Amino acid sequence: MVSPILPLVLEDVELRRQGKRILGPVSLRLEGEGITVVMGPNGAGKTSLLKAMHGLERVNRGRVSWQGEESQIRARQAFVFQTPVLMRRSVIDCIAYPLILDGMARKDARTKARAAAEEVGLDVTLSAPASVLSGGERQKMALARALIRAPEVLFLDEPCANLDLNSTGEIEAILMAARKRGTRIIMSTHNIGQARRLADDVLFLFDGRVIESGANAAFFRGPKTPEAMAHINGDLLP
Repeated sequence: MVSPILPLVLEDVELRRQGKRILGPVSLRLEGEGITVVMGPNGAGKTSLLKAMHGLERVNRGRVSWQGEESQIRARQAFVFQTPVLMRRSVIDCIAYPLILDGMARKDARTKARAAAEEVGLDVTLSAPASVLSGGERQKMALARALIRAPEVLFLDEPCANLDLNSTGEIEAILMAARKRGTRIIMSTHNIGQARRLADDVLFLFDGRVIESGANAAFFRGPKTPEAMAHINGDLLP
């Protein structure tokens, strides 16, 4: 049996750019199952927190720790950006790419990619260039590519920010199905309705710090901080 890479522990993590603190200090522990939604106003540090957790940003202070060997930890995470990363490949080869990197034969990887595309409802010509996809289709492709290795942990940065209501509903259904299969999801969103629908628990960031956290029902029923209350009420924050 493969040992889990969770829990993820952050200890006094700080991230700076050009001498300016953009995140931290942050200390937290994430484990178990479900969907953690990271919320906060623009510039609060949501994307920076996700990147620091995943290892895309090198922290200036503190420690980010997973369980297990480094190679195992990297292989069992995935990250989907707000604007999906496109490659100069066909749709099917974009989805199959992680498996090919792992050494799988291209034919076998493509077979799995077709199944992954079907699972996310990507109803397009898979031999077409990825560049011709619509915004919703690109996000589905990115999710298929991220989920094809059945990651233990999936990070998503505002996955529905530029999508219409129909595409947003489809993406949310994909995430709930992934959650049901056991993928631990950590995602940021500005959409308060989406957070209410998807979150098992919430991390609320303000000025680079996690100033409040809690289970979905408790957080939305009565935020403990004025900043969180203002945010869910749609008020402007300084």
